[in-house]
Amino acid sequence: MRLVTFSHADGPRLGVRLGDILVDLAIAAPELPRDMKSLLALGDAGLAAAGAAADAAPSHAQLRFSAVRLLPPVPHPDKILCVGLNYVDHAIEIDPKSLPENPVFFGRMATTLIGHDAPLIRPRVSPKLDFEAEVAAIIGIGGRHIPAAAALAHVAGYALFNEGSVRDYQFRSSQWFLGKNFDNTGAFGPELCTTDELPPGAKGLRLSASVNGESMQEASTADMLFDVATLVAAISEAMTLAPGDVIVTGTPSGVGFARTPPVFLKPGDVCEIELEGYGVLRNPVADEAA
Repeated sequence: MRLVTFSHADGPRLGVRLGDILVDLAIAAPELPRDMKSLLALGDAGLAAAGAAADAAPSHAQLRFSAVRLLPPVPHPDKILCVGLNYVDHAIEIDPKSLPENPVFFGRMATTLIGHDAPLIRPRVSPKLDFEAEVAAIIGIGGRHIPAAAALAHVAGYALFNEGSVRDYQFRSSQWFLGKNFDNTGAFGPELCTTDELPPGAKGLRLSASVNGESMQEASTADMLFDVATLVAAISEAMTLAPGDVIVTGTPSGVGFARTPPVFLKPGDVCEIELEGYGVLRNPVADEAA
């Protein structure tokens, strides 16, 4: 099943995508929650109810998918936890002398998030906005001290993430936080794809990025140093995961700043992130307003 959050005059709403049709759950299933975190908190029963409502939706609950403005699948996650250096080739292009022995985690804020087709904003203080193709795992069942063997049962689904990074700010210090948290630089979407549609852990799928149709990144998600189950388990050693939390699982080699010469995003560019079996996250690039 494909779940989206979309903009409506009455506020954000949940929908189920059925190809070119979007079912508005506020009409098809008014008893269900109106936000993704609350729906995911209902567990499998909530997802089953949403699916059944979509299948039986009356015509007045159906919209053209192309006519709606998509928001991030989870617009305001409690936690966005990103993983650095999690693909072998990318770790080598950053530091050829060593690979991480443990996952490298850092946080993003919800104010960075934008949805599918919304512009990635190049900030006025820097021309060094970079792209990063990533798979995002979205937590359904929360928990603490989750063993790796049980971790995938806590994932509700997957989406794509373009982790726009302002590189000069990122590398001002050993802490990457500032360069990873500029407003409107984290493209997330277009939809939450439930786990039954992809291989366990979204493993073995082709992940790629292109800018203006030119291929920049391509790898298999099997190349992750630390797979989704390992990441869920590792994070839950430190903190309680909650429904709607997002784990952004790392990017392959080919990022712009590591190229010769470097390639940074500029206004008018279109960046596309694609995952085999899932689809495409597309975003134009624009400058920050004066």
